[in-house]
Amino acid sequence: MEAAGQPHRRAGNDQVVQRIAKGLQPYWLQAYLLAYVPLGLLADSKVTAPWQQHLLGLLTFAVLYLAALKAPEGQRMQVWICVAVATCFEIFSSLVWGIYVYRMHNLPLFVPPGHGLVYLFGLLASQTPVVKRYGRRVAQAMLGAAGVWAALGLTVLPLATGRIDVQGALCLPVFAYFLLRSPRWPLFAAIFVIVSELEIFGTSLGNWYWLPAAPWTGIPSGNPPSVIAAGYCIIDGTVLAIVWIYRLGLNTIMTRMTTTMMPRPGPNLAPIAASRAYSGEAVSPASTSRI
Repeated sequence: MEAAGQPHRRAGNDQVVQRIAKGLQPYWLQAYLLAYVPLGLLADSKVTAPWQQHLLGLLTFAVLYLAALKAPEGQRMQVWICVAVATCFEIFSSLVWGIYVYRMHNLPLFVPPGHGLVYLFGLLASQTPVVKRYGRRVAQAMLGAAGVWAALGLTVLPLATGRIDVQGALCLPVFAYFLLRSPRWPLFAAIFVIVSELEIFGTSLGNWYWLPAAPWTGIPSGNPPSVIAAGYCIIDGTVLAIVWIYRLGLNTIMTRMTTTMMPRPGPNLAPIAASRAYSGEAVSPASTSRI
């Protein structure tokens, strides 16, 4: 037999759960992406052959495709351009410059769509209730977290890791500028969250490894660098430049096609025929034809 008041407490608990679920509903896609990142990295840490990485890459492409369907069409185009742009940066940074190395010394197939997931996560942030409600205070909170991490990388963390993170600290001013001055600040604030998760899990599970000092420059780096999410400021600028060039070129092509296809009026021969008739010349019907 239930104790007195037990049904009322159960109903109250159900209402609390419903309110929590309703409050989290606008974030279900962000939560899904945040959950997929560590699970995908955990799966990669267990694979032993490149073909297994390829399967994980195909799965990640499928996840990105389905998740991107929830974004507006313009943002979907930006996501796929980001995949191409970020892949170029990956080839240079990992395979050419060598500031970090993947565990199989390759560029895993899941990395390009992984950048797309990160970028999509950032693009969707501007429509979340927390951004609409608190506005720039969200940016200030993310900048504060980035500043604390950068400071710890120069002071406390080297005592535990033996590595001083100058590279991450150098990224902080870039991140701060875009976070405080760019109208796309929700993108960068959200990207800091998911990139921090990505880097912490990726380096902890051994998916990749940042060199103690960057080749060519010799700048010391943490594993991972603290504010490496600032790299997406450059990626985002490149994506927007490509979108602008694409639209400019498309508009130019459409304008030329429209101009070329418009019928041009032929010469007006009526005045000529009238002048001949006035002068007494014989005018045949064929001479006044425009064809």
